[in-house]
Amino acid sequence: MNFYQNDPVLKKILKAHLDSRMFNWADKQLESFGEMCGTVIDERAKHTDREGQPKLVKYNQFGEDISHIWVNEGYKQTVRETYQTGIVGYVHKKIPELNTKGNYMYSYAQGYLLSQSEPGFYCPVTLSMATALLLEKYANEDVKERFLPHVLSTGESELYEGATFLTERQGGSDVGANEVAAVKNGDHYLISGEKYFASNAGVCGVAMVLARGDGSSSGTKGLSLFAVPWRLEGGELNGISIRRLKDKLGVRAVPSAEVEFTNAKAYLVGDESKGIYYMMEALNLSRICNAVASIGIMRRAYQEALRYAFKREAFKKQLIDYPMVQESLLALCVKHEVETVAIFDLIKEYDLLMNDDQKDQKDHEQAAYVRLLIAILKKETAEQAIHFSHEAIELLGGNGYIEDFVTPRLLRDAQVLTVWEGTANILGLELLRLMKKTHVHKQFSKRIKAFVESDLKQFEQEKEILSKELHALNRMTTYIERADEETQTYYAKKIAVKMVGIFEAKTAIQWANNGSERERALLKRYMQQTFQHDCSFEDAASLKEDFDKVVLQHAY
Repeated sequence: MNFYQNDPVLKKILKAHLDSRMFNWADKQLESFGEMCGTVIDERAKHTDREGQPKLVKYNQFGEDISHIWVNEGYKQTVRETYQTGIVGYVHKKIPELNTKGNYMYSYAQGYLLSQSEPGFYCPVTLSMATALLLEKYANEDVKERFLPHVLSTGESELYEGATFLTERQGGSDVGANEVAAVKNGDHYLISGEKYFASNAGVCGVAMVLARGDGSSSGTKGLSLFAVPWRLEGGELNGISIRRLKDKLGVRAVPSAEVEFTNAKAYLVGDESKGIYYMMEALNLSRICNAVASIGIMRRAYQEALRYAFKREAFKKQLIDYPMVQESLLALCVKHEVETVAIFDLIKEYDLLMNDDQKDQKDHEQAAYVRLLIAILKKETAEQAIHFSHEAIELLGGNGYIEDFVTPRLLRDAQVLTVWEGTANILGLELLRLMKKTHVHKQFSKRIKAFVESDLKQFEQEKEILSKELHALNRMTTYIERADEETQTYYAKKIAVKMVGIFEAKTAIQWANNGSERERALLKRYMQQTFQHDCSFEDAASLKEDFDKVVLQHAY
């Protein structure tokens, strides 16, 4: 398998979003990486999940606490090969062949391919991306010089994977309840306390840690951000001990641990009063990674089901010839393609935002809009990843439930994506905060209204549906603006669902406008299954016609 070669949609997306020079380079790199993901990385991921999971070696032969995390050799090889492609480094430094810096579009394309085989390892990549962002943007020159070249390494120096440690036992998502303490000690700080769910523990070179300085206020405003090396210059542990590894349902490749700090040497990053704001910025990056991992799992689940339908015979017919199977596969194909285009449209907006040094009111509005899209698309894609994995298992039948196939692992790995980087409830609260603080719902409505009124006469029917959905959304948001807090929180997730349907419908119309007859058939199907599923009647011939256009034209 070559996940890139077999994905004309991804290639079309990148060709639209990258300049020709960058695309030509990325096209060749992704061809190679797509083959790695579909072959050797996929085989290593299976071994890691089944037999080679990380292990905690707590003590050495003298009974000393060494808190060493063992990972298998195949996993180490995947780490080396993946980071050397620049999945983290080329966002922040020049690509030698082009003599220009890369971008998030290329990095996230790599993450999409990687997640089709090893979403567990894409977590450490995500944490390293977040670490690189925080160090480059907010650390002073001394701290940058100490850590950043290693975090951005593509083979020329020792690699430091990154980590972000937020969660504590007493608080969970309520980060304001954090208690880990930081005490000033000359040119650095000493960190003490416990982080309860620390991913990439023991294999990272540096962790970005939220801690509370002496005399700081309570709540999130009293949290500062620190860069904490896992080991000191002599190679000894930096006052860090791992209590235990978490026994997780899925994503078993990444070691998640309970970590204790005892006077660990730490370096302040940025303004000591803005740690939570820095970490929330990194969280938005990680939420995009989460969505990218989700569409990667969706793609793999769909492809496994499609290939199996071509191979499997039941009752003297191939599965692919049954209308019920065709309907299921068509629905998966349509939802995944529209959602993938929507995610990469978001990434384009994010790239522009992150590279804009001129901040004004318009930029603040754009930042709020991007945060809104991140929240609603992260929620939707994570839920869809579970749905797609379930559908693939059902289409494979009994075989889909057997660990010889990839589908059980996809379902186990997908489940965490609704939890990582904020559950649906947390994202609903994020949506409410944005509505209250920035009135982002009005900006969203304004953009959709302008699109509906645009000159796309061949899509009048679809724009009419979109207009009705927008009207319903506006009624809902107007109502909750005046409602009490309890009512607002009740409606938060419902607003997110309505918004994501509207945004993806707009995306599908734009995709069809720039596409062929196939994309117009895909648009018709998306509108039916999203807005008209209760009143859509058709015969098998109509289904077969759309199936042939949408699915078979892109089947490998």
